[in-house]
Amino acid sequence: MKAIYFEQFGGPEVLRYGGLPDPSAAAGQVLVDVHAASINAADWKFRSGNYPRHADAKPPFIPGRDFSGVVSAVGAGVTDLKAGDAVFGVLEGGREGTYCEKLAITAAIIAKKPDALSHVNAAALALTGLTAIDSVENTLKLKRGETILIQGGAGGVAGFAIQFAKHIGAHVITTTSPANRDYVKSLGADEVIDYTAQDFTKIVSGVDAVFDTVGGDVADKCFTVLKPGGRAAFIASGMEAPKSPRGDVTSLRPKVARARAPLEQTAQLFAAGAIRVPEIKLYPLSEAMEAHRLSQSRHFRGKLILKVR
Repeated sequence: MKAIYFEQFGGPEVLRYGGLPDPSAAAGQVLVDVHAASINAADWKFRSGNYPRHADAKPPFIPGRDFSGVVSAVGAGVTDLKAGDAVFGVLEGGREGTYCEKLAITAAIIAKKPDALSHVNAAALALTGLTAIDSVENTLKLKRGETILIQGGAGGVAGFAIQFAKHIGAHVITTTSPANRDYVKSLGADEVIDYTAQDFTKIVSGVDAVFDTVGGDVADKCFTVLKPGGRAAFIASGMEAPKSPRGDVTSLRPKVARARAPLEQTAQLFAAGAIRVPEIKLYPLSEAMEAHRLSQSRHFRGKLILKVR
């Protein structure tokens, strides 16, 4: 199979396009012919060697966590999926490897792709939907009538979160650059803060919840805008949530467990018109290096997708 892989950790230039052995489906797994794979910040962090769990792993390494494709074979014990089924999903927690033509994955954690979703769009919604739903609904437990600040609103996960929070019935404030103001407004943001010219801590106060997708100094400042009893969720600050400097607010790190149910929920939200597909920039699989350069710059909006077939 053709794949994007690397033999050593480093910058985008370590990525290679070439042939690797085909996988096969073990018991409980299905083999998927991948049609599209999403690019996430986790992919270039993996490529850069930022995850200690990969320190003793042996190359070649294939990046990527979410995908859409068609089942080509099923392993022993799989009865709810069959060859020919269009599916989408996210690899098991801690596992990388979707930038390739074929992959084997646990059948129970992926979902059937609705006909209304193209493979490209399904790949764009897989991990973003899984992460946003787990963060907003399960971790922050956002309720109708509450106010939430979503940091980095033009990104894939944050853009989904804006729409999902509005679907719940919350008041949504978000931060973005001037170039993306109209985009995040179109997603449903009620208030937009230009982070290039405004300090959100001077504008926002007393919110019920914060969802941070940016990390760094932005994450540290999030605690100042929460009301007593407020809660903040962080997905760009490592595997542990930042320690709260305040005893009257809660700092949380979403687990983002791999499961079929939230993928099906994502598809239902799309079908109901509550969620639209983010703006997409498409690359052929062979141009993953260029896609990684753009992703790592963080100067884009929506999702970057690799078209595999």
